[in-house]
Amino acid sequence: MPEEGPRGIDPRGPRFTAAVTSLLLAVDVVLALAGIATARIAADTASFGWFAYQPLADATFYPGSVWAIRAASPLERMADPGFLLLAGVALLFLWGALSPRTAPWGVLYRRVVQPRLAASRHLEDPRPPRFAQGVGLSVSAVGLLLHAVGVPWALPLAAALVFVASFLNAAFGLCVGCRLYLLLQRAGLIGRARPASV
Repeated sequence: MPEEGPRGIDPRGPRFTAAVTSLLLAVDVVLALAGIATARIAADTASFGWFAYQPLADATFYPGSVWAIRAASPLERMADPGFLLLAGVALLFLWGALSPRTAPWGVLYRRVVQPRLAASRHLEDPRPPRFAQGVGLSVSAVGLLLHAVGVPWALPLAAALVFVASFLNAAFGLCVGCRLYLLLQRAGLIGRARPASV
């Protein structure tokens, strides 16, 4: 996220962050769909662990098949490439929520992209984008946890949800987490309203 000024942040910074994040998440959705989270294996190979799996063309429809993720050990589940990439994205969300000034994509935006752009005509409250980072972290963490305990489809679904939210922000400026923050603020559940910036 971009550097916070006395009156707010450049709204293009969170969109840049969302664009990079959505690219990472698009790759993660593909990895998660191709990994053990959605695979089925023949029941007789399940007792030999994930590495004994021999793909069958009709494994999904085979009556004696089981979810590969349930046959895998917790370590094998966490070694899945989709899990590792989503864990990295979750750490970036955590970094962006705790210290947006030092988060990698914010630093990249401020040092490389922002100097090449005209000055922003308006600034925005930094709290909603920061809250949105926390929402992305929460959804990612739930997907990671469910995958680690062996729930099929949890990883690709969590990655896809966060991808959609990031893509909407990057492509259309629609920040789902920011909207959620404003709804919670209006309900009096979080934060106090900040004066509108120019």
